[in-house]
Amino acid sequence: MGKLSKRAASIIYMKEYESLFSCPLCKEKMHVSEDGQITCGNLHTFNIAKQGYVNFMIKPSNSMYSKSLFESRQEVINSGLYNPLQQKIAKSIGPHVKTVLDTGCGEGSHLERIGNLLEHEVVGVGIDISKEGIQAAAKFYEHKIWCVGDLANSPYQEQSFDCILNILSPANYEEFSRLLKPGGMVIKVVPQSGYLKEIRKQAFANSEKESYRNDGTVNRFKEHFANVKQERITYTVPLNTDLVPKLLEMTPLGWHIEKNVSFSNITIDLDVLIGENTK
Repeated sequence: MGKLSKRAASIIYMKEYESLFSCPLCKEKMHVSEDGQITCGNLHTFNIAKQGYVNFMIKPSNSMYSKSLFESRQEVINSGLYNPLQQKIAKSIGPHVKTVLDTGCGEGSHLERIGNLLEHEVVGVGIDISKEGIQAAAKFYEHKIWCVGDLANSPYQEQSFDCILNILSPANYEEFSRLLKPGGMVIKVVPQSGYLKEIRKQAFANSEKESYRNDGTVNRFKEHFANVKQERITYTVPLNTDLVPKLLEMTPLGWHIEKNVSFSNITIDLDVLIGENTK
């Protein structure tokens, strides 16, 4: 028997974990059929695409991120630039964690690499508003559930996840609390003052944007979650010449400068916030 198609494999995997799904329109439980339809009791239906993902968007999105951007993002992440961050997150995910949701997952490289670092199997689920990002995730990474969706109308049951990842992406803390199991954890990654400072200096020289503070973001996180741990990860590493334009494309900071600049080194400076859901 030949290898299953992406769609067939995804149908089997999503059917196994169909209890995670909730209709983004009416919040009813959903059933995954053998022909790849995900349907609720009110007959709202979403189809698993041939690439192996499902689009749960109920209205058009205005994502400014292109297919090319996600290709660049994947190459940069898979170069190992964020290895220390991924190692820290994997170490923070204890053996009790069985389900992980990556919000704003993009093309899925962080979730894939973090999952590969764990010593136990988890159900990895990624959601992003960008169809291009999720298509790329489904293309390259198997044995995950990839969803195009909006956290304002998320397609998941309440109390479904042990851990939520939110890596350099906007957050929806009310939805995080709804989706997390009691005592579940949120791991949020936010820039610190030196993050990509080589690009920031080029983009915003002599302006107030040249410096950056994350105090407001950190304080809001602490208002929503308990027992918050905050750890800073900072390092400067050489950057291969061919990765410079790709890094400039993947980060909004890079959209403000000429593409022909070069950097011999790049600084990663991030805060990892880990909080507990008490609701």
